[in-house]
Amino acid sequence: MKITSSLEVYKCKLFRVTEDKAADPKNGFEIQRSVVRHGGSAVMLAVDEKKRVLLVRQFRLPADRYLWELPAGKLDPGEKPLQAARRELIEETGYRARKWTKLVSFYVSPGYVGEKMTIFLATGLTAGEATPMDDEQIEARWFRRAEIERMIQKGKIEDAKTIAGFLLWRRR
Repeated sequence: MKITSSLEVYKCKLFRVTEDKAADPKNGFEIQRSVVRHGGSAVMLAVDEKKRVLLVRQFRLPADRYLWELPAGKLDPGEKPLQAARRELIEETGYRARKWTKLVSFYVSPGYVGEKMTIFLATGLTAGEATPMDDEQIEARWFRRAEIERMIQKGKIEDAKTIAGFLLWRRR
């Protein structure tokens, strides 16, 4: 498949939307989609020496509720996922990690969103002061593995990146 046309129809500070067409030069098959273009994001699964996981709670307007989730943030232009992970962990929680291990990269919803998330395991943590953005009100709290498992089973954690990251870490 080859993109034959792309027209930007909306742009904001978080993403842009394009109307794209693509065709297969071999057989002429064509598709047309509206695509949310996003620069990608980094997710941090911070685990302390007691094997507790750091989650953040914040109001998510699209979900219309507060969600417990792994800290995460978008990549700035030109930034690599690990650079964003280091920056975002400090901004949202104040923690710094000595060791970073990439767990997985995945597309959030590739049917219409171009966002690719990368989850990192962050260990060797030291506390500091969080510096959230002006539009963020974040509560951070440590959870034991069994607590998170119960929260997932009872539908108290509904965030896909958190569920995926936790399950990958648990299998290690």
